[in-house]
Amino acid sequence: MKEVKIFTPATVANVGCGYDILGFCLDSVGDDMLIRKVDKKGIFITQIDGFELPYEVEKNVAGVSALALYNTLNLDFGFEIEISKKIKPGSGIGSSAASAVGSVFGINHLIGNPYSKNELIKFALKGEAIASGEEHADNIAPAIMGGFTLVRSTNPVDIISLPFPENLYATILHPQIEIKTSDSRSLVPSKISLTDVILQLSSVGSFIHALHTSNYDLLGKSIKDLIAEPKRMKLIPYYENLKDITIKSGSLGTSISGSGPSIFSLTKGIDTANEIQNQLRFFMDKTNISFTTYVSKINSIGVKVIS
Repeated sequence: MKEVKIFTPATVANVGCGYDILGFCLDSVGDDMLIRKVDKKGIFITQIDGFELPYEVEKNVAGVSALALYNTLNLDFGFEIEISKKIKPGSGIGSSAASAVGSVFGINHLIGNPYSKNELIKFALKGEAIASGEEHADNIAPAIMGGFTLVRSTNPVDIISLPFPENLYATILHPQIEIKTSDSRSLVPSKISLTDVILQLSSVGSFIHALHTSNYDLLGKSIKDLIAEPKRMKLIPYYENLKDITIKSGSLGTSISGSGPSIFSLTKGIDTANEIQNQLRFFMDKTNISFTTYVSKINSIGVKVIS
């Protein structure tokens, strides 16, 4: 096999209660990437469509991840990478993670999959660090593994795949403003009260239990964020109004996706997810802010080969 085309999905990180440790994979939005073997040694980014990103390998998320993997191999050939970027950088739905995951997954596939999905995460983290300033896996893990994931550790990498209810859907609103991950992360307090820690841990525990037991009501009650949301919500116009709209429209729970500005709502069933999308669009149409919305089933597979 000389080349492979892959779909590398968008993801939601934090999921309210699980700052830097919880995430889930979306099915309806993602990037396409083409990875091709070439005779010349090294990694080369030859085409980028959709958004302006650097072609220099050392400055490109996909390139840095690919290099981290490539440098562990003793190959007499190299790889070209073409990126069809459909997830807007700075959207808060894992644009950088999709790039990081796509390049390592594609290269690994072309050389016979010597690394497991779990092992690929350590290489993808190197690319993610270029975008956010830190190696955090809450977008990387679900993009590779699919479904819901829990990051137990990044050093060493230890990811737990979580079960989830079959009829769980997500509605995403992406206001077309850019919030850099590094800037958003700088807003998160370095110290929080013991009371907030206890409440947050309780929410994480009950959220995971709700996933295991398909307890939709408990799942919704557990989407609480006392760490990042109070600070980051100030960067998102009309955030409190939008969250209120989703809850009144039947959302199980709503919070900021990753670093923002995207907002996610989880619902039981696609009808409620579509209604939330309609109500959010109705509100946003009355503002002067461009936006995009998505309704997605939870993607249980993650990154995949499409041809």
